[in-house]
Amino acid sequence: MQGAIVRVCMVVVAAILNHPLLFPNENTTIPEQDDELLTRMKEHQEKLEAEQKRLEQEISQTETALIDDDQESYSWYFWSTLCLVIFFTIEVCRQDMIPIEMPDSMEDEDGDSSAEYLSAKTVALDKGVLSNFCKTRFHPFIHESRRVREFIEGFADDLLEALRSVCDRDSDLEVEDFVGIGSMFESWRVSKPPTCDLIVPFAPPRPFRFQFQLGCDPSTEIPLDLQGCGRIKLIKPGGNGTDCLCGSTNLGDDMLCLLHNRNESERLEEHTLVELLCEKNTSYLSKDQIMRWFQISVSKAWGQISHKYDFELAFRNLDFPGALKIRFRSGKTVTLNITPAVQFEDTDAYLISHFPSDTSNPSDIHWQLSLTVYEKNLLKHLAKRLPTNSCHVHCLQIVSFLHKKQTALTGRSAFSNYHIKTALLHLLLSKRPAMWQPQNLDHRLRDLLSFLQQSLEEKRLYHIVVGNPHIPVEILVPKIFRTAEPINLFRPLVLQRHVYAKMEEHFQEMVKNTSVLVQEYSPHFSNGYVRHEFSSTDQT
Repeated sequence: MQGAIVRVCMVVVAAILNHPLLFPNENTTIPEQDDELLTRMKEHQEKLEAEQKRLEQEISQTETALIDDDQESYSWYFWSTLCLVIFFTIEVCRQDMIPIEMPDSMEDEDGDSSAEYLSAKTVALDKGVLSNFCKTRFHPFIHESRRVREFIEGFADDLLEALRSVCDRDSDLEVEDFVGIGSMFESWRVSKPPTCDLIVPFAPPRPFRFQFQLGCDPSTEIPLDLQGCGRIKLIKPGGNGTDCLCGSTNLGDDMLCLLHNRNESERLEEHTLVELLCEKNTSYLSKDQIMRWFQISVSKAWGQISHKYDFELAFRNLDFPGALKIRFRSGKTVTLNITPAVQFEDTDAYLISHFPSDTSNPSDIHWQLSLTVYEKNLLKHLAKRLPTNSCHVHCLQIVSFLHKKQTALTGRSAFSNYHIKTALLHLLLSKRPAMWQPQNLDHRLRDLLSFLQQSLEEKRLYHIVVGNPHIPVEILVPKIFRTAEPINLFRPLVLQRHVYAKMEEHFQEMVKNTSVLVQEYSPHFSNGYVRHEFSSTDQT
């Protein structure tokens, strides 16, 4: 029975495969007028039908001799019907098996968008224009920046000394010496008015101390988007009774613990300090509470020393109490950002309340990790190996200048000068020192723009210090940061799609406008002389 069914199937398949209309040759047709061809096709079909009838008779005789079961006959009808259905289905759908050519007018839907995309590697840059642009834009800032730094350092020392005097040494935070960071203190200032960034570390009053929980520490449970942050816990030694026997031993009524013999007023002071500095119902340091304390303290301190200075001091932004503006009688201004911070143990790492341009961390108890001191030392260390008058600083200044101008055109975005500096440091570590010759400014500028563009496309820009094995040992990066997992600076922004999309759009527009902006803010030449056609307001 099974052999007979197989033979029937073979006959049907042979008929299908030999049908002249099933697989027509390319560019051929069957002429209806060809009587000879039609006659041969009919004869071939009659032979197949005769062979099929003969096989059906043999199968019928075999079934009668071997089995009389009705189910077997039903099985035979099923297989016969199935084969015929397959045959006719292929005949009907024969035309669908012919390949269909796509019309030439069909194109990629993304064709228009890809045409608008501009690779940073193709930006038109002229060496002469770039050289004159840097000379007229950035060189005048060299001597002025030195004078501004000296003035700000003296004023900051005076202001912090007054701040210490208005604070209660027993219950207030202890203010330490400031640390200068940013473009002004790293010698790559790009615009007017001058902006100075200072970190002001503070410590808890004795006997309190801070306990740190860093996001880059594997033992700390902090969300991945807050990997570049840390929490600061305010604790008092022995406060939980774990380091003193009086917490677990009954000393009796006639014995006192010299460490924890406190009266009710001392307990009240401790509770008040926690309420003033920490988030509600926790012992974690609150950024909002610290900022409020800092604003009040700075206002009191300025009230004590304002008579010594012939200028006005105003708060620029109430959301950031350390954002100050100094205005002289001549009309000149200096922007001063004083940011409260907590020094991480005995290192040069700090946990700061906020970055001036950062909006990605709304948490009140997660403080931003700042390794700017190590980054500043790394920039100095790498600069020593570079050729004389190397172009790395000009690359940083030009892209920062373009970013500032693009912000004025299209508004603020999450893209910042810190991202630009991080990208430059990555390039300095990966490229040979000889590649930073001053005549290679145009090539290195394209490299920096391309690196940033690729990082934005890949949604990945790693912190230059944390988890980077290429940092020279001379920088003395603490082990906890050297061995940590790399931190993606873009990760918190990627989770906010609209924020990241605006940042990508901002950078792409900046790349498109690079040549135009450099040309517009460069001096024009006439008869061999340089003619400055920009006003003082343009220099901002």
